Amino acid sequence: MDFKVVERFVSINGEGRRCGQLAIFIRFAGCNLNCSYCDTLWANEKDVPYEVLSSKDIYEYIKSKEVKNVTLTGGEPLLQKGIMELLKLLSKDKELYVEIETNGSILLDEFLNIENSPSFTMDYKLPLSNMENKMALDNFKYLTKKDTVKFVSGSIEDLEKAREIINKYNLVDKTNVYISPVFGKINLDTIVEFIKNNRMNGVNLQLQLHKIIWEPSKRGV
Repeated sequence: MDFKVVERFVSINGEGRRCGQLAIFIRFAGCNLNCSYCDTLWANEKDVPYEVLSSKDIYEYIKSKEVKNVTLTGGEPLLQKGIMELLKLLSKDKELYVEIETNGSILLDEFLNIENSPSFTMDYKLPLSNMENKMALDNFKYLTKKDTVKFVSGSIEDLEKAREIINKYNLVDKTNVYISPVFGKINLDTIVEFIKNNRMNGVNLQLQLHKIIWEPSKRGV
């Protein structure tokens, strides 16, 4: 099966449980959502330049770089036809740690039976995104301690909704929970004060290192 890949590069993980660690990024074209603050809208354009790579091509690229952390991102990786074939191929290599960044709208259940299954970093879209009604809430029951839920927040309303969802689904006990700012929309100290005032034990404030190290719009980093 062939995939439309708009970027592939080696950098450091800018966020998540392996933040700061070396990683390979494979960015796929296309997404089923249209978040108001999306920082990779260009990857969803119909005329975006891409290269066509097979599962074998992607695996060989990964192995050639001698990097063990692999992040599949987009766009939306789980929309890709044949993604199961790629995941099964990658799962056979026990040296790799594969993470999928997914937007929270696609059910994860069919991917759970893969031996050496990948970890999922799942966005929960908050009100500012205008995409909250697209969330597949059943996904919360599939997440484990190797996975992550990320709440990208740009307002107090967003933070209140994040707190509501975290508590309703008991997420801190189930998985890893991160709150990230919408870049340029909310002050970091506002998030810190909210976490403090609401005693949000076990919730992590997350910054995107790549937007601090490089220009926020820079690609391939």
